[in-house]
Amino acid sequence: MLLEDILNRIREHALRKDELRQEIQSLSRKTTRMSKQAIFLAHRDRVKEAKEMLNEAKLNIDKLNEMLKTHPDLFYAGLADPAFEEYAEAQVFLKIIMGGEIPSHEEINVPDESYVLGLVDVIGELRRRSLDLIRRGDVEAAERCLNIMETIYNDIMSCDDLLILISGLRRKCDISRRIIEATRGDVTTEVRRSVLSNAMRELQKALESKINREE
Repeated sequence: MLLEDILNRIREHALRKDELRQEIQSLSRKTTRMSKQAIFLAHRDRVKEAKEMLNEAKLNIDKLNEMLKTHPDLFYAGLADPAFEEYAEAQVFLKIIMGGEIPSHEEINVPDESYVLGLVDVIGELRRRSLDLIRRGDVEAAERCLNIMETIYNDIMSCDDLLILISGLRRKCDISRRIIEATRGDVTTEVRRSVLSNAMRELQKALESKINREE
């Protein structure tokens, strides 16, 4: 075979690979955007719309997985990592909002490392959820969010090897620890305020009752 023919074959392969890379990047950006939108909708309790958005994003996730299976070198290049992580975060957060169990990485069809990185990011979304619940006066629900945050963090931290093997996980866990501490402080303050407020109302009722009896 002539060298010119060899180089032309290599050129065609490189062009096809570049087209595939661009397609993966485009799908990744779309999926990331849709997953972020689903989280936005979930925070506003627009669960049905969030589920529909993630169902649409799932189609892209399935395409990305198929494309990366045929070109594992592009998989290891991390082109779709942001999409997988954001999608995992959105799926887990929505399940929690709906009161369900946290899904596995197999259930939502994302790579295991992307799943763990997306899972730890859920802690930040749960803090936002907790603060919204506190503003609504639902302290018990805010406490439940805090408990889930602590469970996710503690379970990840108990797997020491993950912190070493998954790049960026330790940094995310350090940030999550500070988020949990801040949320615990906010929830504790609100619980105390609620207890004090209830005690004052009971005292006021007792005083009013006593006054009425004396009259």
